[in-house]
Amino acid sequence: MAGDFPDFTQVNLLTGFLGSGKTTLLKRLLTDPALENAAVLINEFGEIGLDHHLLERIDETMVLLQSGCLCCTVRGELADAIRDLHSKRDRGLVPPFDRIVIESTGLADPFPVLSTLKADPVLRHHYKAGNVVTTVDAANAARTLSLYGESTRQIAVADQIVLTKADIASPGAVAAVTALVRRLNPDAAILDGVADDFDAGALFSGDAAPQGDQLVSPGGFYADAPAIDLPHSAGVRSFVLETDEAIDWTVFGLWLTMLVNRHGDRLLRIKGILNLEGEEFPVAIHGVQHLVHTPVHMRLWPSDDRRSRLVFIVDGLDPAQILRSFRAFTGTRAGEAEARLRAEG
Repeated sequence: MAGDFPDFTQVNLLTGFLGSGKTTLLKRLLTDPALENAAVLINEFGEIGLDHHLLERIDETMVLLQSGCLCCTVRGELADAIRDLHSKRDRGLVPPFDRIVIESTGLADPFPVLSTLKADPVLRHHYKAGNVVTTVDAANAARTLSLYGESTRQIAVADQIVLTKADIASPGAVAAVTALVRRLNPDAAILDGVADDFDAGALFSGDAAPQGDQLVSPGGFYADAPAIDLPHSAGVRSFVLETDEAIDWTVFGLWLTMLVNRHGDRLLRIKGILNLEGEEFPVAIHGVQHLVHTPVHMRLWPSDDRRSRLVFIVDGLDPAQILRSFRAFTGTRAGEAEARLRAEG
């Protein structure tokens, strides 16, 4: 029975702040043929999980987590729920599923869901983190972002962002929210959830890790113009570290491992394209806090630019500190004329 299932079942996270439209989107997703074989885990803040009864698809592959936010206090429960589904699927006790979709409470930091997969010795051999989809309320997000750090982190780690309620917001409000979202996350796809051509089923069609022939930014890189030091979002900032010099992969791996181990909670996202010593084509990397995806060997350079570039979205970290450690480890002159740490403010 187990041989009929994928080697690694993808786990997708649907997140977004309170009232941003997660449940409405999930209900729409569950009617799409693309997710007909999905198992769903729902986390509802509070003692009674009302969202569980709004989805109109309550079966053996739907589990309600009622102990609160998907955070460090319930990682054990989340892991238990996935392991239980895995065991039941292997024994034929539940309908077969080819992915898991987790709807988290609006008060949750999204990262612990992803870290659960890596930390659990059973799950990491059978499951992999897929796309993170974040819903953003176009009518109210500007105020939410100014008040709640959780909403900032939910946007920063997203691979896909769905703007909801754009039909009841003014065009000016939609444009302002889009600009705020783009500053927090320079390269996530931003989709209009009320547009006629919105394809809900396509949201979870790919992996979170960058694909070798699918770079997001028009300029051929993951983030062409990051912004720095957003006053509304506490210490969240984005910046790019660049170097013209080829990088030793082993040395870089040691640096990244130490950086993630020490500052992972505050490294909301890292994406990069690396020019490695002895390699003709670049390698793309992608990490979310303590979780680093398998590097992708790209089939070509996206442009004539052969610089290595690392895009960071951090919370409360000084870009200069990361630059200094990078230079010390790699021996490159990043930060001087041959390479720049792009930052504003």
